[in-house]
Amino acid sequence: MKKAKSQAVACSVDTANKNGLHHDNDAVFDPSSISLDDDLKPDEPRQQAAANLSRKKAQPPQPAKKLVIRLLKAKPTLPTNFEEDTWAKLKLAIKAIFLKQPTSCDLEKLYQAVNDLCLHKMGGNLYQRIEKECEEHISAAIRSLVGQSPDLVVFLSLVERCWQDLCDQMLMIRGIALYLDRTYVKQTPNVRSLWDMGLQLFRKYLSSYSEVEHKTVTGLLRMIERERLGEAVDRTLLNHLLKMFTALGIYSESFEKPFLECTSEFYAAEGMKYMQQSDVPDYLKHVEIRLHEEHERCLLYLDVSTRKPLIATAERQLLERHISAILDKGFTMLMDGHRTEDLQRMYSLFSRVNALESLRQALAMYIRRTGHGIVMDEEKDKDMVSSLLEFKASLDTIWEQSFSKNEAFCNTIKDAFEYLINLRQNRPAELIAKFLDEKLRAGNKGTSEEELEGTLDKVLVLFRFIQGKDVFEAFYKKDLAKRLLLGKSASIDAEKSMISKLKTECGSQFTNKLEGMFKDIELSKEINESFKQSSQARTKLPSGIEMSVHVLTTGYWPTYPPMDVRLPHELNVYQDIFKEFYLSKYSGRRLMWQNSLGHCVLKAEFPKGKKELAVSLFQTVVLMLFNDAQKLSFQDIKDATGIEDKELRRTLQSLACGKVRVLQKLPKGRDVEDDDSFVFNEGFTAPLYRIKVNAIQMKETVEENTSTTERVFQDRQYQVDAAIVRIMKTRKVLSHTLLITELFQQLKFPIKPADLKKRIESLIDREYLERDKNNPQIYNYLA
Repeated sequence: MKKAKSQAVACSVDTANKNGLHHDNDAVFDPSSISLDDDLKPDEPRQQAAANLSRKKAQPPQPAKKLVIRLLKAKPTLPTNFEEDTWAKLKLAIKAIFLKQPTSCDLEKLYQAVNDLCLHKMGGNLYQRIEKECEEHISAAIRSLVGQSPDLVVFLSLVERCWQDLCDQMLMIRGIALYLDRTYVKQTPNVRSLWDMGLQLFRKYLSSYSEVEHKTVTGLLRMIERERLGEAVDRTLLNHLLKMFTALGIYSESFEKPFLECTSEFYAAEGMKYMQQSDVPDYLKHVEIRLHEEHERCLLYLDVSTRKPLIATAERQLLERHISAILDKGFTMLMDGHRTEDLQRMYSLFSRVNALESLRQALAMYIRRTGHGIVMDEEKDKDMVSSLLEFKASLDTIWEQSFSKNEAFCNTIKDAFEYLINLRQNRPAELIAKFLDEKLRAGNKGTSEEELEGTLDKVLVLFRFIQGKDVFEAFYKKDLAKRLLLGKSASIDAEKSMISKLKTECGSQFTNKLEGMFKDIELSKEINESFKQSSQARTKLPSGIEMSVHVLTTGYWPTYPPMDVRLPHELNVYQDIFKEFYLSKYSGRRLMWQNSLGHCVLKAEFPKGKKELAVSLFQTVVLMLFNDAQKLSFQDIKDATGIEDKELRRTLQSLACGKVRVLQKLPKGRDVEDDDSFVFNEGFTAPLYRIKVNAIQMKETVEENTSTTERVFQDRQYQVDAAIVRIMKTRKVLSHTLLITELFQQLKFPIKPADLKKRIESLIDREYLERDKNNPQIYNYLA
């Protein structure tokens, strides 16, 4: 028992010796400390006691025996000069590391030495001694950089080497003293790790030798400036040195601040220079390249935190300061040239500096200025609609390709076009209606149905901008009537498609009359078929004449002034027979013949051949007089036909002075005078068998347009009256200002307050309203 215990203690002593511990005396086993049970007799053999202690399974369990080991009071002591000797070895190793020499001692033994010092609570002294050694070396290394090469690149290389050496050396020292980092440093507050201590010392002496720091920063800034000017520089060197600044924690204050100031100065000067020397597209390309370069710079060697302020600085100096100059100098040129790529670049760059509002305003001004030239030039009225369509298509393309379909820009285009279309009251509405008439009229060669449909859709966009849609309706209805009555419509499907589009835009009330016109034309075909098969037609009609009648409902069609004419006997007979047939079928109706809308095909026999002449009813009446006479004076023709003077002059002018001269005027001349005479042109020749004799379009547009416009204004008066009565009936009592405001909201056409006041006065006179007795600014509704 004693031998076994002695071996165990000896074993633990050996372990302690390995750790550098030395004991003078071994632990002693005291047999008197064992307390034996009462039933164990002193004279029993020693083997029995050992058997009981070992608790063999064959015997019943015995009570536990108390065993106490007492160590001697003398403490183990360290070897003399243990700390100094150990530090001496470590100091030599650290100096060798700083001098880049091989260490005389094995690294594992050095590590064990640090371990021993830490175990014996000597970590604090060790840390201070290591710090002192590092400080001496680092201060000497940085001091050696003072007054070094004036060449900044060479100097930067020396700084980089110094930094790289320090990093390598501190890593080796930290490797040796790792146990110190893991124990003493962690357990002691406000003590830096060995690596951080090395960085702090480097930072401290770099700041104390300000020449080195200043020269390093200046060198970095110069290198970056040279790179911006197109020179090749060592980017790896830049990267390493800027990482050094970041690791030392002085990047922001020592480098970034002066760097951003230099960047601002560089790009401020460059922006001014390039704006004066280059045009806008080239300048924008240059800005785009510069911003890309700065972004690359951030990826290659600048700290990630610099990206935002750097890009913002470049954008401010190259873009933000020159927004107005860029727009004034180049926006109009880019828009006129349809430079979608450059405009897209402008949009993209402007969006970076929150300048899209300036770009949007420039777009609005451009549209208004360009559109003003299109709309207000009366000499180019014929091309106004096509020019506006081209302009709108161009803007839509730019909006899609350059302005990223920005909704605000789309609204700007719409607002600007609405302003343009209504610059000249009523005229654009009239011209849009005439443009549609031209497209829907027969003879529009080279246009497929798809192209025609596309044109209608585009025109509809312009139509949406018209405030006075009733003006458009009046002119469209007038032109549609001519197309339908003269059979000049290019496609009934296209006509119906257009009306369907108008119905979608403005509702069924807007197209009600237009749809009624189509119904009349279809109904007239059925009536004509029915008439031809009737007994009246078969028995009473004169031979050699075919007649087709369009029966028009008065409310649907434009109002035509009645024009009297003495028709030939055959036509009168035909009219009477048709009238008898129609009234027998539809009792209670009244037929009124519109002679100005009639057209005929005459068979004429000339000495040089037979021809068919497509002429108006008035031309027909004049030509048929020459069946019974060779020569007639103007007065004779006027008396015989009963045609109104101005209309007759136009008719004779078309027959005797136009391209197709069926009659000859004596004396010759362009205008018809009172004493002129007319003879049948026996020498008339023409290559075609059927010839269209066009009526002279006397400045009829002025008269017709005036009457159409007047009718529109008359209709508007009724609408205004109805709106006033409707509002007052609901409100009963209303002030003048509120009534005018309500009317502006309800009426769909532009109107002046003065015109509204006239309508209110008219309703007061007709006793629909009355002024309040106490306040003349308030109106009362009279039931």
